[in-house]
Amino acid sequence: MSRKLAAEFFGTFWLVFGGCGSAVLAAAFPQLGIGFVGVALAFGLTVLTMAYAVGGISGGHFNPAISLGLAIADRFKWAELIPYWIVQVIGGFAGAAVLYVVASGAPNFTAGGFASNGYGALSPGHYNLLSCLVAEVVLTAAFLIIILGSTSKAAPAGFAPIAIGLGLTLIHLISIPVSNTSVNPARSTAVALFAQTDAIGQLWLFWVAPLAGGAVGALIWKLLLTPGESPGMIGQESPQQH
Repeated sequence: MSRKLAAEFFGTFWLVFGGCGSAVLAAAFPQLGIGFVGVALAFGLTVLTMAYAVGGISGGHFNPAISLGLAIADRFKWAELIPYWIVQVIGGFAGAAVLYVVASGAPNFTAGGFASNGYGALSPGHYNLLSCLVAEVVLTAAFLIIILGSTSKAAPAGFAPIAIGLGLTLIHLISIPVSNTSVNPARSTAVALFAQTDAIGQLWLFWVAPLAGGAVGALIWKLLLTPGESPGMIGQESPQQH
């Protein structure tokens, strides 16, 4: 179990440091040409690389909403849910802390939003609470379906991390203007702690919506889409279980 938790810690650390780092560091300089498309790709690459690197140890969740969805879909042990949540949040915080140390070394540094999520005035496009809620629920549900489908016995072996990484990239391309894209409570919590806005006050939404979306996605897969596999047949020993 300790190896699984260490893998989840490191994977979530990398997701926050790499994904949010691309927004805080590279995207802050328009001349580098990364833009929000580059940020979306960076988030996808963090998951793709860590899924291959440590997914065979922990299942490569890196996200409390994914862990919950996998438990509902009978792909993950309920007894391990809370320990996974704890190390995911700690790993995300560690990634954000290291990012803050690096970013604060720049002249005239101000944390500002620090890649945090938000609605209303804190939304990049000033979308309201309802828009952000719907986007986060729907996109997290879709992410769960991508994960469950690409790791099912009906899917080609070995390609799941690619599908999952590209899926997360697409999710960011859709929703960065809306909520700055969460679909991951650990990622949202980590950077909100360093933001100089009211991101902490809005953090509840980026726990409630992704967790609800993860549950919805898991139920859709389990009840409607499962391609003939029996619940529990894909156990934690699978190297591509996300």
